[in-house]
Amino acid sequence: MQSAHGVLTPFLQSDIQFLDKALRTIAVYALILVLLRIVGKRQLAQLSTFDLVVMLLLANVVQNAVIGPDDSVIGAAFGAAVLLAVNTVVVRAAARYEWLGRLLEGSPTTLARDGHWLTPVIRHNGLRRADLDAAVRHQGGDDVTETTEVTLEPGGALVVQLAEPEQSADKADIAALRADIAALQRKLDALAAGAS
Repeated sequence: MQSAHGVLTPFLQSDIQFLDKALRTIAVYALILVLLRIVGKRQLAQLSTFDLVVMLLLANVVQNAVIGPDDSVIGAAFGAAVLLAVNTVVVRAAARYEWLGRLLEGSPTTLARDGHWLTPVIRHNGLRRADLDAAVRHQGGDDVTETTEVTLEPGGALVVQLAEPEQSADKADIAALRADIAALQRKLDALAAGAS
């Protein structure tokens, strides 16, 4: 009969050097970052079924490159810790240094201007007009003609700027209307009191 120590040893004993695991993790992180940067913002903007399959398979493909032949719990925990630490450093550096953020994430891409889609830009980014039309409707417009600009942000978000007459009322607009109505009511009350 095996002791508890004998059963746990394969799970807790790492067969790979920690420096090797750290270097593998950093290298794979950098590679995936570069590949996603090359592929473009579309992968982040609209995660379709195809993109989801690719992301899941990508995670599986690079798993062995990160952990090597090690399948211990300690090895996995160490790899995960290195991955999270490297990501934290990169994210903070990109936030602190604007040039690094632009290098790693790119810059916003204008997809529509003054109510018209920029078709060559849309094609270049591998986006579908139907998805963009849905994004305009989701953000309060009926179609692209009601926009002044539609932008694909580096993180994949689609930002729609509606033309002034098409924008929804906000709290400030409602407060201004209430003030105008109250002023009109006071004038009507004053006129009614003067007529009596």
